Amino acid sequence: MEEEDRERFEMAYRATGKRYDLGKSCVRFRRLDDLPLELIGEAIASMEVSDFVQAVERIRSAER
Repeated sequence: MEEEDRERFEMAYRATGKRYDLGKSCVRFRRLDDLPLELIGEAIASMEVSDFVQAVERIRSAER
């Protein structure tokens, strides 16, 4: 959600050598083996659920 986090994720993802195919809020893949699962898990675990919910609410209210 934050630009700095997105850039860090992109760099780490590309460093895995896996195909980098992301949308605004999704990671596209064909097979589970195409994903760097450890990196995906780290990215999910890096934010508390309450912080995630607050960020989503903040973004949605800004779009209105």
